[in-house]
Amino acid sequence: MTDGINNLFVHRSAAQRYAAARPYFHPLIATRIVAFTGTPHFKRALDVACGTGQSSRALTAIADVVDAIDISPDMIAEADPDERIRYQVAPAERMPFADDSFDLATVGLAFHWFDQTAFLSEAHRVLKSGAWLVLYTSGFNGEMAENAEFARWAWEDYPKRFPAPPRRSTGVSTELVERGGFNLEAKEDFAHREVMTPEQLTCYLLTQTNVIAAVEGGSTEIQEAASWIAAGVSPFFNGRPGTMQFSGSIWYLRRL
Repeated sequence: MTDGINNLFVHRSAAQRYAAARPYFHPLIATRIVAFTGTPHFKRALDVACGTGQSSRALTAIADVVDAIDISPDMIAEADPDERIRYQVAPAERMPFADDSFDLATVGLAFHWFDQTAFLSEAHRVLKSGAWLVLYTSGFNGEMAENAEFARWAWEDYPKRFPAPPRRSTGVSTELVERGGFNLEAKEDFAHREVMTPEQLTCYLLTQTNVIAAVEGGSTEIQEAASWIAAGVSPFFNGRPGTMQFSGSIWYLRRL
């Protein structure tokens, strides 16, 4: 995460929930990066807003060394140590690296929290000429494959109880990235499914910023939020796990 418009991730309890319950889809992104760029392996990669290190671990499959930064010490404290990953606390807009250091940089599920202009300037500085900057999102669609009625709860009841906090646009425009010294080479969409029990879905929803904002802001106790979510989602499962639908986008930027 970063010190963007509203950093909701500098709380140890939120970091612990994040580490325990976020889907690990990031290897899919690493595979897509290799396929699109045609580069099977990178010498040095940078993972910006690494959170609890899921995205950083995935990069070790395609990079010799991964530097991973996050504004939240508590998030990094929850990351599993790996000799190929060098974690440190730093904001996306002021990165502690020399010019022309990296062959690849990634930002997963965090660009919308950044001062985007400042970040792109920093990314341009620390990346080598011709290097790749890959931005990606992934989000829960609010759909369960086995039960279409679940969508009403996800899109009506849940956001009414836990409204989404403000954030910057998740979109990546050609104009924005060109001002930062990048070319937007392509955008592609992807989807993934996660099989979850009611308990797992409840734990995942407790990691969303909708809930974090309420809990860490003091308006709702964590157990109250967990109980409300569990009571809402459980009836849709009919005693068996459900297949939850996720989707996202990947933007491939190249440093000019």
